[in-house]
Amino acid sequence: MIMVQEKRRSAHFDARNTVFRAVMLAISCVISFWLITHILVSVYSISRDDDLLGGMWAVAATIFVYRHGYAESLGAALSRMTATAVSFGLCFVYLLILPFHVWSMAGLIAIGAVVLEMIGRADDIITASITTAVVMVVAAIGPHDAWREPILRVVDTALGASIGLGAAWICTFDRQAVSASGSRGKE
Repeated sequence: MIMVQEKRRSAHFDARNTVFRAVMLAISCVISFWLITHILVSVYSISRDDDLLGGMWAVAATIFVYRHGYAESLGAALSRMTATAVSFGLCFVYLLILPFHVWSMAGLIAIGAVVLEMIGRADDIITASITTAVVMVVAAIGPHDAWREPILRVVDTALGASIGLGAAWICTFDRQAVSASGSRGKE
């Protein structure tokens, strides 16, 4: 059984496509990081550490969204943005009123899970919970104007997801071009 799986994997391995996709992912991550840490910070910056966190957050969103097919990437982008939107709403409202507390983080995670379950997005609970945990802990690290953190993280996520989606779209065209040139060579 294992040998059959190995043969299937190697039979479908396309070195050119694999390397192209890997390079595309790496370049997309650099673009996401650079845009957040150089362009966005010229508009608004809390601190250098927060700018770097934003760059990392955008890279994570790019990686999360970048899938093998454009339709898969579009679904991942919807999932990532839904989870982030729920987390954003909960954390933003909470941090406008109160400071970080470990029990408040746990409560927001539970509320987010219930909300996502109720709207039929149970698959997004893990991502929303991770997002909530990160936003709340970052708010604890820099409690001055902590309510800004959810806003910045939603911007980082939207930019990273957009770049990941764009990269997947470009790879779709590359795959179509390779398929077209391969079928022309067989004629």
